[in-house]
Amino acid sequence: MNSFEKQGLDEDAFGDKGISSLRTFDAFPKTKASYTSATARGGQWTLAIIILCTCLTFTELMTWWAGTESHHFSVERGVGHELQLNLDLVVAMPCHDLHVNVQDAAMDRIMAGDLLTKEDTNFAIWADPKKSRINLRKQKGKKSYHGLHAGDRERQQAEEEDSHVTHVLGHMRENKGKKFAKSPRIPRQMPLDACRIYGSLEGNKVQGDFHITARGHGYMEMGLQTHLDHATFNFSHHINELSFGPHYPNLLNPLDKTSSSTEAHFMRYQYFLSIVPTIYTKRKVTTRDGSLDPAAVPQPPTLDLAPDKTTKSKDGHVLHVPNPKSRVDSKSVFTNQYAATSQSREVASNTVPGVFFKYDIEPILLIVSESRSGFLGLLVRVVNVISGVLVGGGWLFQLTEWATEVWGRRLRRRATGMLGVSNGDLNGGLDRKR
Repeated sequence: MNSFEKQGLDEDAFGDKGISSLRTFDAFPKTKASYTSATARGGQWTLAIIILCTCLTFTELMTWWAGTESHHFSVERGVGHELQLNLDLVVAMPCHDLHVNVQDAAMDRIMAGDLLTKEDTNFAIWADPKKSRINLRKQKGKKSYHGLHAGDRERQQAEEEDSHVTHVLGHMRENKGKKFAKSPRIPRQMPLDACRIYGSLEGNKVQGDFHITARGHGYMEMGLQTHLDHATFNFSHHINELSFGPHYPNLLNPLDKTSSSTEAHFMRYQYFLSIVPTIYTKRKVTTRDGSLDPAAVPQPPTLDLAPDKTTKSKDGHVLHVPNPKSRVDSKSVFTNQYAATSQSREVASNTVPGVFFKYDIEPILLIVSESRSGFLGLLVRVVNVISGVLVGGGWLFQLTEWATEVWGRRLRRRATGMLGVSNGDLNGGLDRKR
């Protein structure tokens, strides 16, 4: 011990000079500062660990900020009354030659042609991708996917983005009170050979059919029906938007920005839609075990509607008004998604051609909720990540140092063996000479 102390190696230098009574509980090994030496390799390793800890911490923060989404299915509560249909469609026929009607399962018929807006336009401007991009660049803040097919990556990416809660809530804020876009100006040399039909309709929340047929074909109207020449039939169409529920123009639906063209006069396009009521919310709708809590599900405003006894529609329908006590939920969006299948075929001359949308409402409710864990949980994960990287990095550094040392010894041994004489050979040779 005396020689140990003479060299300046005092054992007290390895302990804590603070509270000496707690020194016995110290389970962490200490090394004297004079026994350690800084190396370039150690500095590089430390810098790499710092960069890795920073990247992992940033990733944890981004994941926590984005939250996690969960999908739940439930039965829609209450009794639904009305369903809003938003349509923006261009048909390659003049407006005065088209009839637009809606008929639901309750046998209620809506003269949609009188409620929707019709404008004469040119079909090539909407169907041709180059021309449509040129004419629709002026619409600021609105993405244009004209000419894209369902299999294109851009469209798939846009549909994927619009299926998340954050994007849907963003569209709700930016589209508040926003109406349909204006039609582009038609150059004088272009003919007005098409009709743009757009607007919103209020119908019963039941199964229904939406028909676009030629004048004098399909539904019989009051008065004399002039016969329309079959050679003028052209049901090529471009769907700018088809949605159900509140109008959010920037949400991309399955049939939005799609076109269908034909040269046949008697063409029948049929679309079959399965509508699923959907709620996007940032409110917590689950219990502690992760199951759906029915009491926490946001209530759509349509469930708070009450019959309006003061006014009635022209066709005798009972209108409904929102409950004045219901408040607008800024963290939830109540809309509808739909899956679409289509069938197009050329029909005989005794069959009614046109564009037909048949929609059915599914008896389920999809709830897409976005939740974010507590800040304390974030701190625990960040501490675990940093401590794990430090401990693992220390082990890897020691292993690499040990492997480097072992490899260096082997190289030194090989360098010594290159002389061609070993200790055994030398001793053996001397013994033989003796």
